[in-house]
Amino acid sequence: MFIHFSVLAEHLDRYLIGLGGTVAASVISLIASFILGAIIAVFRITPVKPLQWIGTAYVEFIRNIPLMLIAFFVLVGLPLLTGAVLVPFVSGLTALTVYTSAFIAEAIRAGIQAVPKGQMEAARSSGLTYIQAMRHVIMPQAVKLVIPPLGNQFLNLVKNSSIFTILSASDLMYQADLINSDTFDTFSTYIFAAVFYLILTVPLSFGIRHLEQRSQNVKGVEA
Repeated sequence: MFIHFSVLAEHLDRYLIGLGGTVAASVISLIASFILGAIIAVFRITPVKPLQWIGTAYVEFIRNIPLMLIAFFVLVGLPLLTGAVLVPFVSGLTALTVYTSAFIAEAIRAGIQAVPKGQMEAARSSGLTYIQAMRHVIMPQAVKLVIPPLGNQFLNLVKNSSIFTILSASDLMYQADLINSDTFDTFSTYIFAAVFYLILTVPLSFGIRHLEQRSQNVKGVEA
């Protein structure tokens, strides 16, 4: 079976549209899932019991159901329950953010618990509130400690953005499906789609590795 480069040449504009949609979805969802994940992580370790229960229930529920099921709930279940109908792109962003934030929350929680307890005590004794201490003292240290798992979650987020296909949102896989329906050259179509995903994920992987090495070098200097 041969790769037909004519598929790429004739449909490059569609691939680029899909690539742009995937990049936009990934960046927006990355920011939103990090913020939501950080909030849930704080809920998980806060001394306020009701918030602990909410954080634990969120993480355990979301992590143990498939992303596709969350996407279908957002697309179909949410309108039935609330009457709110989201456009496909927003539905995909919502599902991807909710799903990824649960994993990010666990990574950040592990980082927070790895920070020496004396840091929080020192911050509180200097007059900071719990939220201020968490934001300005604990969280920056925690994020540095969990760069590798956070990086893996960000890579997974880019690949999981293919869920937009089932929602008819214009991402890379959705455009690949349209190209395939026109060309009937399945092998070539999806090989090129894979290449475009690699264009996104390989530089991101190297960037994460660079941040990890830089963080380790800083720790070595401080030690």
